[in-house]
Amino acid sequence: MPTDAPDPFYYLSNFERALAWIASRYDDLLSDSERAFLDAFLNDDARLPKASRALLVRMLMRKGTLFRTGRLAYAEIGCPVAAAAPLAALGLIDADSDVSLDELFALATRPELQRTFAATPALKGLRKPEWLEALRVADPAHAQPRRYREWDAAADEAALRVLVAPLCERFRLMFFGNLHQDWSEFVLADLGVYQYERVAFAPSSRAFQQREDVDVYLALHACRELLELTGDEALDPLLEAVDSIDTQHNPWLALRRAKLLFAIGYQAERRHDWETALRVYERCTWPGARHRRMRVLERDGRDADALALALQASAAPESEEEQQRVARMMPRLQRRLGGAAHKPAAVRAAQRGMLELPRPFDPIAVEYAVRDHLSTDDAPVHYVENALINSLFGLLCWEPVFEAVPGAFFHPFQRGPADLHAPDFRARRAAQFDACFAQLASGAYRETILRHFETKAGLQSPFVFWGMLTPELLTLALDCLPAAHLKLWFERLLADIRTNRSGLPDLIRFWPREQRYELIEVKGPGDRLQDNQIRWLAYCVQHAMPVRVLDVRWTEDVEGAENAEAA
Repeated sequence: MPTDAPDPFYYLSNFERALAWIASRYDDLLSDSERAFLDAFLNDDARLPKASRALLVRMLMRKGTLFRTGRLAYAEIGCPVAAAAPLAALGLIDADSDVSLDELFALATRPELQRTFAATPALKGLRKPEWLEALRVADPAHAQPRRYREWDAAADEAALRVLVAPLCERFRLMFFGNLHQDWSEFVLADLGVYQYERVAFAPSSRAFQQREDVDVYLALHACRELLELTGDEALDPLLEAVDSIDTQHNPWLALRRAKLLFAIGYQAERRHDWETALRVYERCTWPGARHRRMRVLERDGRDADALALALQASAAPESEEEQQRVARMMPRLQRRLGGAAHKPAAVRAAQRGMLELPRPFDPIAVEYAVRDHLSTDDAPVHYVENALINSLFGLLCWEPVFEAVPGAFFHPFQRGPADLHAPDFRARRAAQFDACFAQLASGAYRETILRHFETKAGLQSPFVFWGMLTPELLTLALDCLPAAHLKLWFERLLADIRTNRSGLPDLIRFWPREQRYELIEVKGPGDRLQDNQIRWLAYCVQHAMPVRVLDVRWTEDVEGAENAEAA
């Protein structure tokens, strides 16, 4: 009789799906040991017992590489000791591993440790880290690793150590093309928590084209982790490690290396190590590195050098962001060097007004308070911030965003293309984007957006905010936002996706009968406009779009200030 009971080995099935994917696409990049591992999971002639395969996957999906057999109780697997034996025979795990004192403290509970070290009762009142250090000092023999049951005979269990964790991390990287996604993606997709667009990319499509690319990615990742753990240690050894990583043959990995260098430079800057920061920024191609060099030169008292670099950037800015920052910096440098401060050309600012409101009884964001105050039946106001314009763009341009160009998609769990922030993202899909933008001129865009809103509902997208987008809001937007304004917003988004996806005004107000709208940026007491918000506001003003800034003050604060002044 058919049953709907879930497969208890669902996680193993998912893992083996990923391994089959790797075997079919990456065979030419695999070592003999990696092929042997795949055989142990996929080859019927060499396959491990199901319980053994399941136990290894269970451990791989948990944190760490060391596990007590008593903590590996899974009904579908049965006895973990029996399941571990075939894994140990192949060298995939150590089935009775030595355990260091530090590892013991990570594995055992406090009552268990008190039983193990009952001979040192004076230490019982200490916190675990203090207790651990005291034990090291009390008896040098504690520094010697030993089997788990030798530490605690009453436990009568073993510690399993996964030996193939690095190999499986490599497979995870090869499958996803990154290390921030893990095997739980399969489960979340099966449960419908995340849904992904089906992209018909070629079987040959993959994240890495040669084995060295995987090695380089892992080396960069290791350096990034080391940077996060770096306290006051010198940065030179880390820089030497980064310098030894060759990314010249791979633009994608070169970009990751540049981002890592930028982070190292920023760390040096925070330490006021100006020499190291400059040395790093000078050879860093990550966006913003040139501006950081100017800031370091200025903070190091080298105003003339900072101004020379600022003039160079002003003549050929790498982005609107750099142009804005340089324009703010140059007059200050020019004044300090005794010259005339050349102020940047004035940009017509957005209209700015003051709104006094009673402080809400319940703590809510100031944007919601303004929305509720302004909204009427005839002129509803919605809190949208970056969500609305991005979503309209994502719905109109769904096809080009998910176009399976080479190197953009290589596994079924991608929220968007891997080259989303690449300089040639638009150029590689120029014809598709042009076709979408042509719909803004013909009027066909409305039908396309509504169709995608229905047929793509819930699918992951780098642009569409499904949780915010409602039929009511979408209808208001399509009725009240002119196609010409949509085109201007979309053009700016595509010009610099990384930077311009954020900074849009908080609220939008619609007048449905008149088919018009207004964008409103809200600033609470003490808040100020951020740089990306200033750039978006200036762009809207430049193109005669209705936009304004509302500064909010709470009425009781105003009354309190007036009373204090009168007193």
